[in-house]
Amino acid sequence: MECVVLMNIFEELGEKKSVFKCKKFLDHRFLPEKLPHREEQIKSVAKYWIEALNSVTPPDVTIYGKTGTGKTAVSKFARKQLEQIAKEKKVNVRVEYIRCTDYTTEYQVIARLCQQMGRDVPYRGWTKAEVVHAFRDLFKKNVFGKDLILIIILDEIDILLKNDGDGLLYTLTRTDNVSIASISNFVDFKQFIKPRVKSSLRDREIVFPPYNAQQLVDILKERSKMSFKEGVLNNDVIPLCAALAAKEEGDARYALDLLRTSGELADEKGSEAVFENYVREAKDYIEHNKVTDIVMTLPSQQQKVLESILYLTKEKEEITSGRLYEVYKQFSKGDSVSYRRIFDFINELEMLGLISTKTISRGRGKGRTNIIDLQCEMGLLEDAIWNG
Repeated sequence: MECVVLMNIFEELGEKKSVFKCKKFLDHRFLPEKLPHREEQIKSVAKYWIEALNSVTPPDVTIYGKTGTGKTAVSKFARKQLEQIAKEKKVNVRVEYIRCTDYTTEYQVIARLCQQMGRDVPYRGWTKAEVVHAFRDLFKKNVFGKDLILIIILDEIDILLKNDGDGLLYTLTRTDNVSIASISNFVDFKQFIKPRVKSSLRDREIVFPPYNAQQLVDILKERSKMSFKEGVLNNDVIPLCAALAAKEEGDARYALDLLRTSGELADEKGSEAVFENYVREAKDYIEHNKVTDIVMTLPSQQQKVLESILYLTKEKEEITSGRLYEVYKQFSKGDSVSYRRIFDFINELEMLGLISTKTISRGRGKGRTNIIDLQCEMGLLEDAIWNG
C-alpha cells in the first residue's frame, strides 16, 4: 500500500500566491515613521510636552476627534520622539500608554502603571490606598537626584469615566510630577467629571479634524507601498477606499480596513490583482461585522430598545422617546426598565453610531421633542439582532 505524505496545513497555505508583501503595515496599530497630514497636531502635543525636558511637569492635554483621525498614532509618535530626546539629554522622563478599554477601573490603571514601571503590583487583593502608595513611591528621586516626570496617555478615557467615575483623575491630578493626556472620541466626555476634579485638570485641548479624501489617498499610498506587491492594485482601488472612508467622517482606520480586506478577498478568489469590485465587497463585509459585533455585545435591554427602533422605522413612524417606550414595553413583555433609563440607552446607542437624535420644536406652547433616527442599514441590523 502506497504511503501518502500529507503536507502540513500551514506549509500548504503558505505556498498559496498572495497579493501581499506584508499585511502588518495595514494594521491601524502600526506606527509608521511619518504621519501624513498630522504634522500640526504632532507640534501641538510637542509644544506642551517639551516642558518635561526642563524637568517641569507639562500641562494636562485633552485630545478630541472622531474614530480614525490619528489621535492614538500622534500621541504614540510624540511619545517615541520625546523619550528619544530625553534619553539623549539624560532627563528622567517617561510616557506610559494605557488603553482604557483594557483597564477600566482606577485600581486596574494604577496597578498597570506600576507594572509598566517595574513595580510588581497585583491586579486584585490590595486596597486602593496601598496601590496608590506604591505608585507614588515610584516618584522618589533616581540615583542621580533627578525627579521623574511621568506623562500618562489615557486612550478612550470616556470608557473608564463611564464605568468607574473620575476617581483616577482625582488621584493623578493630586500626584506630583504627573501629566495626563486624555484621548476621547467625544467632545462632551467631561460631563462625567465632577467640578472639583475639572478644576484640578486645567487641560489644554487639541481637536483632530477628520481626514479628507485626498489626505486618505496619501495615507493609503504610503502604506500600500510597504504592504502590496508591485502592480497588484488596480488604479481605482485606493481612490475608492479613500472616498468611502471620507464619507465615514474621514476615518483612516476604516480606509486601511477596506484596503486590507480587499486584498484578502483577492487572495481568496485566487486573483493576482485587487479590483474595484473587491473594495465594494469589502465594504459590505466590514459593515456587517461591525454592526453584528456591536449588537452582540449590547445588554439585552438595549437590544430590545434597538429592536423597537427598528420596528418603528420599518413602520415608517416618527420615533419620539414616548412612542419608543410604548413599543419597547411591548417587546420586553413585562421585563422593562424605567422611562428615565431609556434616555441613557438612547445616548449610548447614539455614541455607538447606531442611531441619531435631533430636537425639534412643536410650536409655541407645545414644547420640544426628541426625534430618533436609525443610522445603519435595516437589513444589517435585522441580521445582527435575529441571526447574530
